[in-house]
Amino acid sequence: MTIPTFQFELSPEQREIYDQAFRFAKAELAPLLPRMDDEDWYPEQLMPTLGKAGYLGITAPLEYGGSGMDLFSAGMVAEAFGYWNANAGFIWGPHENLCLNNILRNGSAEQKQRYLPRLCSGEWIGALALTEPGAGSDALDGMRTTARRDGDDYVLNGRKMFISNGPVADMILVYAKTDPALGAKGISAFIVEKDFPGFSVAQKLVKMGWRGCPTGELVFDECRVPARNLIGAENRGVAVVMSGLDLERAFLAMPCIGSAQRCLDLSLDYANTRQQFGKPIGSFQMVQAMLADMYTELEAARALAYRALMACNALEQGGGGRGDLHKLCAASILRVGEMLLHVTDKAVQIHGGTGFIWETEVNRHYRNAKLATIGGGTSEVRRMIIAEELLRAAR
Repeated sequence: MTIPTFQFELSPEQREIYDQAFRFAKAELAPLLPRMDDEDWYPEQLMPTLGKAGYLGITAPLEYGGSGMDLFSAGMVAEAFGYWNANAGFIWGPHENLCLNNILRNGSAEQKQRYLPRLCSGEWIGALALTEPGAGSDALDGMRTTARRDGDDYVLNGRKMFISNGPVADMILVYAKTDPALGAKGISAFIVEKDFPGFSVAQKLVKMGWRGCPTGELVFDECRVPARNLIGAENRGVAVVMSGLDLERAFLAMPCIGSAQRCLDLSLDYANTRQQFGKPIGSFQMVQAMLADMYTELEAARALAYRALMACNALEQGGGGRGDLHKLCAASILRVGEMLLHVTDKAVQIHGGTGFIWETEVNRHYRNAKLATIGGGTSEVRRMIIAEELLRAAR
């Protein structure tokens, strides 16, 4: 595909989408953050509230209860949510992007009609299950979860690990091997409802960050899934996986941008008000240098993230997984993830002892930041993707 020319300034319409989401998140999401982080509390009314406000199914057509906007518009919402409550954003994101948008792009007309309205309203919570206990970076070839055809059903067996929203999801987009002999080319995608026989949640995981965002291990023990819940054709799931991973990487960058911006703003306020040696610490050159580095890293990462997300608007159904967009999405989350580590680290440093305290806001962002270099493919995997695409193009 041809990467569209990047627009460095938001249009008035895009700015308004961001501003509206920013005001909503400040009023509705920010007050939830302390309890979510302190108690690992999942706010059960969050998703219905987001659905009522029109923040679920942003990319889905109106006929399904969505807003009919593009992926970049959804990214503006993600950035605003990440600024005020990244934890809530990391519940919304897997539902909105990994599950809902994936079904929108790859599901049949009947599947869309059956599931999207419930996902758009927040009545149902969605998740995606790819990673396994023994297959993270090697998610495709290392996949051990299988699905065999049995009459009008498929029967799934296996485990999935580190699944965001897994413990609370009403439906999960699950990848399994229908022909293990074909390796990655024998993968299929299925929609699994939580009440299907043989499905269970093995454990809810306790994390240092993203607290309040339920993450768990899922078990499929002779789990019967109706054949009509197969997404696309059998053994054609790798296209769904790869296009989904590209979109996931581009989309994950957006709440991270919001989180970094919040840390910079908090640090500027603290540098102007915290007094040491009879003057604000912002008057000291070493603090000024940290603020300058934070701003520069953030703006460079933001430009790359916006470019990648804008390019994803043109991604055709079943596309992705190779070429310029594959490289660009990997580069975006690579840069953004490592930027977020640096920015949150400097924010804690500027706040000093206060930043080391668990309940301070910069500390919450600091503990969240590490997953940005792990989720959706580690920084090492991202570098492999970029290098492979560069070398392939140079041959």
